[in-house]
Amino acid sequence: MSRRGAAEKKTAKSDPIYRNRLVNMLINRILKHGKKSLAYKIFYRAVQKIRQKTEKNPLLVLREAISKVTPRLAVKARRKSGLTQQVPIAIKSPRGKVLAIRWVLAAARKRPGRNMAFKLSSELVDASKGRGDAIRKREETHRMAEANQALSYLR
Repeated sequence: MSRRGAAEKKTAKSDPIYRNRLVNMLINRILKHGKKSLAYKIFYRAVQKIRQKTEKNPLLVLREAISKVTPRLAVKARRKSGLTQQVPIAIKSPRGKVLAIRWVLAAARKRPGRNMAFKLSSELVDASKGRGDAIRKREETHRMAEANQALSYLR
């Protein structure tokens, strides 16, 4: 067991325009090869496209999309008597939010389209309406957890 104390939780900073932590988390995950200014451009262009498509506040669309993609259950591999079994576990809110952001960005990158801003805006609008690849990923994770519900005693 470690002799050190528990690591303190880091809180995400907020982005300069919307003053929102969720936006900053998303921008930091878009980031490739340390190009943060490019990540900001991609996100803010996606926000403009969301505003044009839905005529709603894009931050509300973003929050709704992330909340719909956030998983409640996941499976974790556990070894029990020489076998590796998939055990369902409940996911806490910060971890679920991180997974949701990761899934939304992965689904946006897989989409066919012109540029990343267009693909990200389309994925966020679809996720807020309850469809899209990120929602499918969440449903798949929940299905796996439900299928292995009999092993929940191993938690």
